[in-house]
Amino acid sequence: MRLIVDDASALTWMAPAFVRTKPIEVLTWQDASQIETPADVVIESFGCELPESYVAKMARQAALGKASCWVNLEYLTAERYAEECHLLPSPVMQGIGKGLAKTFFYPGFTSQTGGLLRESNLFERQAKFDKGAWLKKQSIEWGNERVVSLFCYEPEALPALLAELQNSNQSTLLLVTAGRATQAMNALQASSNKALRIHYLPYLTQEDYDHLLWACDFNFVRGEDSLVRAIWAGKPFVWQIYPQDDNAHYAKLEAFLDTYLDGAGKEIATHIRMAHRSWNDVGRPLPDAICQLLDRYREWARVSQRKCQTLGKLPSLSVALAFFAGNGH
Repeated sequence: MRLIVDDASALTWMAPAFVRTKPIEVLTWQDASQIETPADVVIESFGCELPESYVAKMARQAALGKASCWVNLEYLTAERYAEECHLLPSPVMQGIGKGLAKTFFYPGFTSQTGGLLRESNLFERQAKFDKGAWLKKQSIEWGNERVVSLFCYEPEALPALLAELQNSNQSTLLLVTAGRATQAMNALQASSNKALRIHYLPYLTQEDYDHLLWACDFNFVRGEDSLVRAIWAGKPFVWQIYPQDDNAHYAKLEAFLDTYLDGAGKEIATHIRMAHRSWNDVGRPLPDAICQLLDRYREWARVSQRKCQTLGKLPSLSVALAFFAGNGH
């Protein structure tokens, strides 16, 4: 297997064991031109568009009767079109790859999509996780505080959240991830007090980010991958979706909430939806949603646990991809 990326520097802290053992060959985008034989299965992620030199070699291989299985792996969404477009073929009608065909592959939350990324031993690892031992290993002191993780962009509701935690009757340990979350906190000159203790984390490996989610009572997550990891953690969470200029992300957020809250009680479902809307700056300000955000997190946890169990019964994205590449194309 080969991983071809434009910038592999994040792998040194995100997946150090991967870099040391090198189970997969990692190449730069420019190195792709040096590959003589295209892969049997080519996964093009997020519309990156393959280098022309690589497509040309795929076309030559196809002419010899050895066409690659070409998959266009799309962004994660719960919107209806994911089911409608999943596994649709897309013939290349012009250019150097004319005559080839790729297949759209949509991750998703139903059996009519490609599923979600999930390692085969994930729940086994989770069952063996020791919260206290992991926090101690990270040099984090922990008593009986509520533990909350913060992985976010720069939400307008962040000051209101901090004010609520600082004035809460329940003490909170806020674990802030490195990068934009830390920068957002620094911009607000956020400080600890009797009710709120803030701890800034270094960059975490993928495995330790899972551990962070498992160790917390409540998680603030952002983007696609951390959303999936938060689902598998089975803990209550608020998702900050990546903002788009045309506000197209609002429909994507609502579609996810429809899926996530399916089967939840009306009151807790309304609470969770309002919290997400407030955190994502949807519509008018909703200060009450932030002030009451953590009031019902134990009831919220039952919603998350049920959804984790439901989605965990579906094939994982990697299994679905492997099955399609081996049998479906």
